[in-house]
Amino acid sequence: MRCGAKCFLVEVEADGIKQTMPISARTSAEARKTIRLEYGAEWNILSVKEEKKSSNQAGS
Repeated sequence: MRCGAKCFLVEVEADGIKQTMPISARTSAEARKTIRLEYGAEWNILSVKEEKKSSNQAGS
């Protein structure tokens, strides 16, 4: 993982099937670019959201 990278959840559709993939990137634009480079332009990118880390430590 690179410095400043975050985890983005990218929702894509290919052949009528929707999938959500975690992508490590610095920005949402870079996450989209990674999907296009790895899987090709025929994959339709529906949304890109930054994965929020849950803080389960209450009162520590």
